[in-house]
Amino acid sequence: MIDWPLEVFRTLKKAQVRQVGYVPDAGHKRLIELCLADRAMEAVVLSTEEEGIGLAAGAWLGGARSALLMQSSGVGNCINVLGMVRECRFPLLVLVTMRGEHGEFNPWQVPMGQATPGVLTAMDVAVHFARTPEEVVPMVDAAARLAFGSYQAAAVLISQRVIGIKSFQEQSAR
Repeated sequence: MIDWPLEVFRTLKKAQVRQVGYVPDAGHKRLIELCLADRAMEAVVLSTEEEGIGLAAGAWLGGARSALLMQSSGVGNCINVLGMVRECRFPLLVLVTMRGEHGEFNPWQVPMGQATPGVLTAMDVAVHFARTPEEVVPMVDAAARLAFGSYQAAAVLISQRVIGIKSFQEQSAR
């Protein structure tokens, strides 16, 4: 099985991403840990996902590349501020772990999980969808090239089948 978080981390390094904003998320846990451990990368914990858009804008203005990690439910928090990305034409690379898909146990995750691709597309974000672990790294590489090469927003949606399905039993045992 491919270690996609490690390979995504390597892809971010190859794309010269020096700053990563994130809201803690189990689907991105290993990738976040790798970013935190890298002394050449600044991993910034966010209170809410839309702060990451401002972080990315500031990084770009300061000459650095950034990436934003979030869960699909966080996309809903970013709708309004994504207009800034479109109007200011700065690169935005977003990696989204999906919820509300195959085997979802939490009904609150379903609406935004199902709406995420359409919401991002409506806000002129180029959407790439990785449905298998083998697709994640090539999609992240392509999205990074698009975002940083054309000064636009690009998102990689990482399927719930890739990150694993949470169950009610797992949640109630904690």
